[in-house]
Amino acid sequence: MDIFAYFKEKGIDTVDRTFYKQIEVWRSWYNSNVRKFHKYKVYRGNGTSVNCTRYALGMAKKVCEDMADLLLNERVTITIADETTDAFVKKVLAENTWEELGNEYQEWKSALGTVAYVVYVKDAAVDEAGNMKGGSVGINYVEAANIYPTSWKNKIVMECIFTFPTTCKRKKYIQFQYHKLEDVPGENRKQYVIENSVVENTTGAGKKLTPEQWEEIPVFAGLADRIETGSDQPLFVIDRLNVVNNADEDTTNPMGVALFANAIDTVRKLDLEYDSYANEFSLGRKRIFVAPELLTMQNGCAVFDPEDAVFYELPEDYFKNSESKEAMHEVNMELRIEEHSRAINDDLNWLSLKCGFGTDRYKFEDGGVKTATEVISENSDMYRSLVKHELVLDRVLTKLIQTIIRAGVSIGIPGLQENATVTIAFDDSIIEDKTTERQSDRQDVSMGVMPLWEYRAKWYGETPEEAQRNLPEQANVIVE
Repeated sequence: MDIFAYFKEKGIDTVDRTFYKQIEVWRSWYNSNVRKFHKYKVYRGNGTSVNCTRYALGMAKKVCEDMADLLLNERVTITIADETTDAFVKKVLAENTWEELGNEYQEWKSALGTVAYVVYVKDAAVDEAGNMKGGSVGINYVEAANIYPTSWKNKIVMECIFTFPTTCKRKKYIQFQYHKLEDVPGENRKQYVIENSVVENTTGAGKKLTPEQWEEIPVFAGLADRIETGSDQPLFVIDRLNVVNNADEDTTNPMGVALFANAIDTVRKLDLEYDSYANEFSLGRKRIFVAPELLTMQNGCAVFDPEDAVFYELPEDYFKNSESKEAMHEVNMELRIEEHSRAINDDLNWLSLKCGFGTDRYKFEDGGVKTATEVISENSDMYRSLVKHELVLDRVLTKLIQTIIRAGVSIGIPGLQENATVTIAFDDSIIEDKTTERQSDRQDVSMGVMPLWEYRAKWYGETPEEAQRNLPEQANVIVE
């Protein structure tokens, strides 16, 4: 189905389709499956070609994995000042496999430039007054190819369409979920409205289904065609890398670019070098050319193992047409291991630099890529790049948590505080030695310059209130 043909029929404007073609280019490099590059043909000079598969280092995926692990790992802590609200949010995150999918979608963000988190309420009952009761809060994770902004300002997306491809009973469908702002009738304010539509994935703009038709499809049963949220705050959060989008001539484009978007030439060169390195062993292996009379004895038995690939039988008339009279000739080509390794390491440094990791992040040795794990300096390229990306991620995570809290309030969860302070503590263990820092904090506590509750809150991931309650009795002090 042509999604942009569907948008044209509906009169919907979004980011130009050429940008989404670029997203697919990034995906192909991320998967090391680029058309006419990783599958290619070699002409043999006799009118025929050989189909070949290029060996790939997979560095586009590797840099995305590393950035995801640096930005969001098990050491990143989310703390909400109100204990009840904190417990509720962490329960929602756990139910929506945040620890796993959060990191996975940071990798997708690095690979494709943009991801989104869409909060929704499921299994809730609505009373006559329109109030929701019961149910739970869910999170839909969406990658770049299924995100279509329709209005934005200063790179902040205000209205957006999300698509959810689905297969049911061997038929393919796409659910369109349109989040848009509308005026509230009779009131001087706006609210977000969510419009759902379902289209069978056929040719052209697809086959549009009515709500009655999609109600008969199990995966869409109970899906409302229109939801009025009553709030002027969106239920979605767009997450992108903090890098200028130079893949589109439209400088206002709110979508992000892949981490390696400006290093594709280097990724291509690395795969060429690695393919050559691998073929060096295949094409340069030892061979022994043998005259046919030396391959069998007088009784007809083979002299050499016929399964041994080292031996190559020469044609019977070889000596008639050749000046060589050597009945057995060994060919042992010299392998250019050092030259290949040096070229690959040079380009690994270029790739690392272009992706924000500085130099010497990766090293090619023993036929594989190894990653440096040493503590980095606060003055390094990698540190500055990481902090730059964390600026966006901090805002994104805070907005996501606030959206979850609002959704909880809407279904009547008691005790939630919408304005509770949210603190995101990123993992800085690559920047400083945690053991040394913790020992320093212990000394500060013993000197009386750091309260014990503050130490607990910092190192045990507790709120100030929890830290105070968990103190030993003799050290129980009032939190200021």
